[in-house]
Amino acid sequence: MGVLNVTPDSFSDGGEHNEPKEAIAFASKLLAEGADIIDVGGESTRPGAVEVAGREELRRTLPVIRELARKGVCVSIDTRHAQVAAACIEAGASAINDVSGFRDPAMVDVACSCDAGLVVMHMKGDPRSMQQAASYDNVVAEVPSYLRRQALLLEHEGISHSRICIDPGPGFGKKAEHSLALLKATDKLASLGWPLMVATSRKGFVGQATGVRCARERVAGSVASALYAVEHGATVVRVHDVAATVQALRMLQAIQRA
Repeated sequence: MGVLNVTPDSFSDGGEHNEPKEAIAFASKLLAEGADIIDVGGESTRPGAVEVAGREELRRTLPVIRELARKGVCVSIDTRHAQVAAACIEAGASAINDVSGFRDPAMVDVACSCDAGLVVMHMKGDPRSMQQAASYDNVVAEVPSYLRRQALLLEHEGISHSRICIDPGPGFGKKAEHSLALLKATDKLASLGWPLMVATSRKGFVGQATGVRCARERVAGSVASALYAVEHGATVVRVHDVAATVQALRMLQAIQRA
């Protein structure tokens, strides 16, 4: 899954793909590098980010999603707002990547009204305040419990098990030690029974672990975290640096086949 932020303020690439023409060209580059899914986000959810109005989020995302879907690209909409998700599914998006984990009943309604794939992520609080809520008695117990509960809630509403993917949300209401503990517990998360997404790319905890302050320079650390997760059961990797990640995954597969 290649990351395409059409925002002015995302933590590592804000402002780079603001115009639809630029965004579509960048999506084409990610696909050429080996991406299978393009994850389009119109609202930054970095720590401290202020909520974006739905109309503005749609202005940023809809033209890109329509054009990519017209070209037959598998697109996910990265949003926590039901009205945005509904409009983007109508425009051709194939999946909803909800960083708020389908806590909003309106988002559950959208999920029930379509056949899109669904990514259930764990986030404590909301982007503006989440790092102030980064406290756990046992993060490796609490996050899987939450993901299981939310996934089962969707299934209880009639959504097929096969449509659901889970994401522990590293960096979302979590200190570096929490994100590292969850990454180390990938096998436990994968054993919950739903496809597991690893979304560690360029995040702050990668920088803290490696000593790399600049987000766009955290390629090697991000790739290493993706490889670890895949080897321990993750099935989807959400990344900024598609070419580097694809090369590393191909090498891992070659070793496993040898």
